[in-house]
Amino acid sequence: MLSLQNIHHVAIICSNYERSKHFYTQLLGLRVVAEVYRAERDSYKLDLAINDHYQIELFSFPNPPARVSRPEAAGLRHLAFSVADVSQAHGFLTEKGVECEAIRVDEFTHKRFFFIADPDDLPIEFYEN
Repeated sequence: MLSLQNIHHVAIICSNYERSKHFYTQLLGLRVVAEVYRAERDSYKLDLAINDHYQIELFSFPNPPARVSRPEAAGLRHLAFSVADVSQAHGFLTEKGVECEAIRVDEFTHKRFFFIADPDDLPIEFYEN
């Protein structure tokens, strides 16, 4: 039996590195752990942390294929961040010009949540702690 401890990281491929780097670091506030340019691949790799835990790898590749339509396509559905105050997160992102879906309530947990899309239309959820 495997003894999984936690999720190590999530990898995201973006179509415009600078735009996505700005989104994840300046808007969402993730901290840069390392940034590497791999010339042989013409690709950046940006390691990002949430609360000092390395969590997300942001990659750029020339001309990546578009994401399959969402939300119910097979594969990874969305990335979710937990937040202490869903209303505050919604208000902050709205003020920054990010289009936010309305806040909803999970019918099973009764916790509040909402979705946005990153610059490449990756669905991102903000879920109440």
